[in-house]
Amino acid sequence: MKKNVLSLVFAVVIGAVGTAADPIDDEKKEVKVSESTVTWKAYKVTGSHHGTIDLKEGALEFDGDKLVGGEFLVDMTTLVSTDMEGDGKGKLEGHLKSDDFFSVEKHETSKLVFTNVKSTGKNSYEVTGDLTIKGMTKPVTFDVSVYGSKATATMKVDRTEYDIKFRSGDFFENLGDKLIYDEFDLVVDLVF
Repeated sequence: MKKNVLSLVFAVVIGAVGTAADPIDDEKKEVKVSESTVTWKAYKVTGSHHGTIDLKEGALEFDGDKLVGGEFLVDMTTLVSTDMEGDGKGKLEGHLKSDDFFSVEKHETSKLVFTNVKSTGKNSYEVTGDLTIKGMTKPVTFDVSVYGSKATATMKVDRTEYDIKFRSGDFFENLGDKLIYDEFDLVVDLVF
């Protein structure tokens, strides 16, 4: 009996040591936020607006040279319009930061956490992640390309999923040329 117990303990110890000695290939690469950009573009019946927003922090995770994860925090207070100037620019930025849109005073950051990464070709991936805006988390799927120490992602976001309904045709009738489309685009260029 003692011999069996000793054999079992020995097997467990050897198994634990063998597992602990296995190398961990995952490597986390911090994003250089000052060199990375997030560009947005939103559409309305009469045209569009575009601008930028800054990353606060972020990292991509790799297993060797294969993308396996990522997490990003966006500073919503830095949201700016780059297609306007003067009073119109300030008015648009203030409105986007208000409770009609992103409620920046209450929600200073937005977050994206990768939940699934699938290779779709050399340097190309389909990523599913949890996007949190205004404290609400919803899944999004988007494409990512990685080349050397740079990555690019493009995604469409439906603002109404985050309780941003201002002038949405899904919630208000007879908006005419005041209609703002529900989806907006994000283009993310990362340097790490």
